Amino acid sequence: MRSVHCSVVVRRGPDEVYAYAADPDHLPRWASGLARSEVARDGDALVVASPMGEVRVRLVARNPYGVLDHEVTLPDGSVTLNPFRVLAHPDGSELLFTVRQGAMSDAELARDVAAVEADLATLRDLLERGDRTSG
Repeated sequence: MRSVHCSVVVRRGPDEVYAYAADPDHLPRWASGLARSEVARDGDALVVASPMGEVRVRLVARNPYGVLDHEVTLPDGSVTLNPFRVLAHPDGSELLFTVRQGAMSDAELARDVAAVEADLATLRDLLERGDRTSG
């Protein structure tokens, strides 16, 4: 299975970046590939309207290591694990998201990578301009 690593440097400290990115209420502000509107909670899962339809998202528990991994259950029942990290960087933080090809075609993978890169850029821009309001 092919993997593509997407990263962006954010001129903010790792704790600040992690706190913002880990808050499910912020997802609609920056994760357009995952959440287009308000996030609903259903037990330990989030239910969001995504470009793929309604999906369930399970986030890893908050932790001191910058891990933001999450499982996405698609409308067809398939589950994808998305590795996502906030790493310390000399200029602040680095966001690192791994996109795995799985059953996607090369064209679908390229579209998914472009969407993730756009979402990471949006998250960076929100944090760097000091936009901390919720969705």
